[in-house]
Amino acid sequence: MTTDTTNRNFPLQEARTLVRGLMTPNPRIYWVDFLFHITLAWAAFAVALHAPTFSLWQLAAYLTSSLAFYRAVIFIHELAHFKKGTFRLFRLVWNLICGIPLLVPSFTYDGVHNDHHKRDVYGTGEDGEYIPFALRKPLGMVGYVLLSFILPLFFVIRFLLLTPLSWLIPPLRGLVWERASSLTINMAYQRPANAVRNDTRWEWQEFAAFAFAATVVTCVALGVLSHKVLLLWYTITTLMFFLNSLRTLAAHAYRNPADHKMTVAGQYLDSINVPGNLFITALWAPVGLRYHATHHLFPQMPYHNLGKAHRILVNDLSDNALYLETARTGLWDALRRIWREANANCVFPR
Repeated sequence: MTTDTTNRNFPLQEARTLVRGLMTPNPRIYWVDFLFHITLAWAAFAVALHAPTFSLWQLAAYLTSSLAFYRAVIFIHELAHFKKGTFRLFRLVWNLICGIPLLVPSFTYDGVHNDHHKRDVYGTGEDGEYIPFALRKPLGMVGYVLLSFILPLFFVIRFLLLTPLSWLIPPLRGLVWERASSLTINMAYQRPANAVRNDTRWEWQEFAAFAFAATVVTCVALGVLSHKVLLLWYTITTLMFFLNSLRTLAAHAYRNPADHKMTVAGQYLDSINVPGNLFITALWAPVGLRYHATHHLFPQMPYHNLGKAHRILVNDLSDNALYLETARTGLWDALRRIWREANANCVFPR
């Protein structure tokens, strides 16, 4: 069974009419939010680097830096959805002070994520951001989360080693693009050659990430920088990937078989909203991602309007029963449900 069976009853057109005035992004909100958190992240990084090892000051600074970096990095999701050719300066600044230093330049998500929203791609074997976890053994989800602890090493290898090697070995260049240049969860995903939307000059981002990584490693080797810089960077990115892995598991119901194509409403019903608490939920699902199901209804809606759209649809839809089906009370509720469903399907396969 898939979530697509009740699509005919979903009031999609009415929902679109209710929120049609919420589609315009406010550049000021983007700049203030991003610049505040990236500044906080780097400042806390410096404090954690110089504070006494394992002191409360270092722990507090480490957590602050990790959460602030996490929110700043998640703006890559907004970059993927901006209209082509817009927010160019914001994209450049984001890459220079966030994406490139953390080895996640925006080209790694550009185009790839847009395919995730296509009706013919979502939830299928061509979707790099979808695995039918609910139809598989639950231990697969454990393995996915544990992968977070070695993912930063993969990104170092990608940009510090594979980048220059791919320049020297042409056949490797295509392989690196297909299999090692995308932020996805499906390890079998192969990035198409045309999976680029805004970052048409992605080679410059790749070079900058290589240059940054090479410079930092060289400075550490020469004693110009402390080895603590690398250790702190690794532990911060590990925590970010860990939080994002939990958020990703809570983002969808993951019930769709790989060969089944879904409508827009079907994508919504296979996705999750966790309105939760503004101060707690936004820590693990920042930049509007706690309204992930609503986002799949309106992919072009800016993150700062998703909460308002959610409240409008809850209160003003003539029949909000299906809309409310995607709601979860919190992260634990979302994870518990998908674990329970996967476990049931494992014991009693469909």
